[in-house]
Amino acid sequence: MAMDNTGVRDNGRMATPPISHRLAEAAVALFDENGYDETTVDDIAARAGVSRSTFFRYYRSKEDAIFPDHDTLLARVDARLRASTADTAIVAVTDAVRIVLAHYVEDAEVSLRRYRLVGRVPALRDREIASVARYQRLFREFIGTWLADSPDAGLRAELMAASVVAAHNQVLRGWLRAGGTYDPSGPLDHALGYVIATFHHLEQPKEPGDDQIVVAAFNRAASPQAVMEAIQAHLSSHP
Repeated sequence: MAMDNTGVRDNGRMATPPISHRLAEAAVALFDENGYDETTVDDIAARAGVSRSTFFRYYRSKEDAIFPDHDTLLARVDARLRASTADTAIVAVTDAVRIVLAHYVEDAEVSLRRYRLVGRVPALRDREIASVARYQRLFREFIGTWLADSPDAGLRAELMAASVVAAHNQVLRGWLRAGGTYDPSGPLDHALGYVIATFHHLEQPKEPGDDQIVVAAFNRAASPQAVMEAIQAHLSSHP
């Protein structure tokens, strides 16, 4: 029987959550209830209703079970970045950041319980820091390629990647501290607006004679993506 990506079968009935999701929920619940050190892989498997061997088909360790599937998420981010051109690179970066935030928001309960756990367990904090570094490296490599022929490309790529990740993390932490009680997409757009304003000058080297200046004004409520799309449309209509 077919099932869509929301977990609803084509007959309208709710489907059983995927095993990986059940294991993640079980791990977070048990760590919260009994403590991280006191919880074993066997405990998590039993709570999820699967065997120990099944657990290890999905996760390498008990801490792996409570973090997002970063390999899959990084692949989605990478695909969005690769789909862009030099003219749309900043839009691609901001879209990619939204993909990451949405992943946390879509499973808010697990994200909130994970946040509380990470604050209490040093091993989980170390794991989270390592995960953040992977995203920053991906953004740095993409931006570095985009700016490959520009002066100080490596430095500028490092600075912009760090700013993008910091903007996302600041918004995510604010949402988590508030208990996930609001939509963080607006605050993320606001934070990314600062990043775009700081790095708006990043561009490929200009062709000789291509030194015209474009001045534009936008409503303060406009999202970074809307601003970039409007600028791109203007430039395309004025060769």
